[in-house]
Amino acid sequence: RFFTVDRIAKLKEFLIANPADSFVQHALALEYIKLGDDEGARRLFEEILNREPGYIGSYYHLGKLLERNEKTEEAVKVYEKGMEEAKKAGDNHAFGELRGAYEELTF
Repeated sequence: RFFTVDRIAKLKEFLIANPADSFVQHALALEYIKLGDDEGARRLFEEILNREPGYIGSYYHLGKLLERNEKTEEAVKVYEKGMEEAKKAGDNHAFGELRGAYEELTF
């Protein structure tokens, strides 16, 4: 727990210097999830994807977070948007992961 709190402090320092750094925001959101702060993580993932829809890695984690919180319809929409963006980017690996998560929810 101490290490996660320590990492969070360091990541927040990085964000002060560059508030729109999607990589750092994504890493911070993952740390929040480890602490059980799904709301904080969700805000960060949504901020990333609103600013930078092509930041594909965040779709999967946001979708899983929504699933955990029983927001299935929202998770399905996130996976659909993520698949669309992954296809645009030609990222077949991400597309496959998103499709797998999507199919688990919809079939």
